Amino acid sequence: MRFEQILADGVAECSYLLGDDAAHVCAVIDPRPDVDIYIETARRFGMAITHVFETHIHADFLSGARELVDRLGGQAKLYVSREGGAEYGFDHEPVRDGDEFTFGEMRMQARFTPGHTPEHMAYMLYDGDKDTPWGVLSGDAFFVDSVGRPDLLGDDQTEELTERLFHTVRDVFMALPDDVIIYPCHGAGSACGPDIGDRMSSTIGYERRFNRFAQIEDLDAFKDKMLNDAPPVPTHYPRMKDVNSSGPEVLRNLPRIPPLNVDDFERLSQEGAQLLDVRDMMAFGGGYIDGSLNIGARPELSVWAGWLLDPEAPIYLVLEQDADVDNVLRLLWRTGFTDFGGYLAGGIGAWREAGKPLKQIPQMSVHELNDAQNVTPLDVRKPEEWTAGHIPNATHAFLGELRDKLDGLDKTAAYATYCASGFRASIASSLLAAHGFTNIRNVPGSWKAWTAAGYSTEQETEE
Repeated sequence: MRFEQILADGVAECSYLLGDDAAHVCAVIDPRPDVDIYIETARRFGMAITHVFETHIHADFLSGARELVDRLGGQAKLYVSREGGAEYGFDHEPVRDGDEFTFGEMRMQARFTPGHTPEHMAYMLYDGDKDTPWGVLSGDAFFVDSVGRPDLLGDDQTEELTERLFHTVRDVFMALPDDVIIYPCHGAGSACGPDIGDRMSSTIGYERRFNRFAQIEDLDAFKDKMLNDAPPVPTHYPRMKDVNSSGPEVLRNLPRIPPLNVDDFERLSQEGAQLLDVRDMMAFGGGYIDGSLNIGARPELSVWAGWLLDPEAPIYLVLEQDADVDNVLRLLWRTGFTDFGGYLAGGIGAWREAGKPLKQIPQMSVHELNDAQNVTPLDVRKPEEWTAGHIPNATHAFLGELRDKLDGLDKTAAYATYCASGFRASIASSLLAAHGFTNIRNVPGSWKAWTAAGYSTEQETEE
């Protein structure tokens, strides 16, 4: 028997490959769009992927189910839930509550678990014909320390989905034996549930004791808890939901992107092209092309691109080195970006050597910020981070909502952007500079450096 959990960093998404290497068959559940890892893993264990499943219509990342089925050349079929009135714009095999699938000695049983979405399906895992499951693929219905949020489809469905989620948690997951292992679709960092835990799996018994959502036995108390703890909804979630239900485009490889010479890249930037500079924040601050947004090429790039980039406009990349392009495309593809106008061949070095203009954003240490006069710290962390403590006299604007709050900030005032460690602060400072703010500084190390230095902090309630 084989069971592989495959993590996509950044979107904090867990997909699974499971099957029987003695029978040489396996299935993949909730694949991401860069699907080579599933094909290579199955090949390594001598198995053929015959089934591809979705637990539900995902909102936070681009489904790779159609991409994987296409890459397998017709040997696999795509299975999706038809419970809860779900409709799809692509060929599929319907799954209903109670349906069973066998892969050698491994058996899966579908279990309708609505709440996070109307059609959500979990999969119980059995060893052969045993009556008790040893594990459950819980999708986005149940997480480590948390449960799936029911408010992503809009206010008109939130109350009904919250009630359905309550019964899913109480009547399905809490009805399982303590030793059943939970394998969720997301880990810490995902916005699909409030405060998801760091561990990549858990047991029903552990969650029964420590999961604060699973312990609630009253529906009204559950509703209050879910709605009060819900984090902001990322802007790309509604778009991903529509794309994944209609059927993502099959690319058969990474999205295409041509290299561009300096003159062509300059012309396009002057015409208002969407520039994304994925270099480290220190390199970006030292010299960047006017109008660029800086999101470093770390796994978090997927999520912040989803929040901040225009999906209708082609993306033009500035890379640390040209060899980074495939990794960057892979990260952006995971949140649905497939339209790329090109990348600057030779990177910022080619631009600099051609004598083209560069803008700069000063980097300010926490010591300089502490001593500074007439500089307002601008905190771009999440609301719960802000309320837990912040730099005195700071202004708060969560990065994901910063674009909508620009009119409330003074374009001529001196701001020093900070976050937890500086990554989000650099994104924020580049966003402000691209929108005409002229007196911006970025604070590397940010909150971690400020508190490590022992400077004073404040706490207050978010309005």
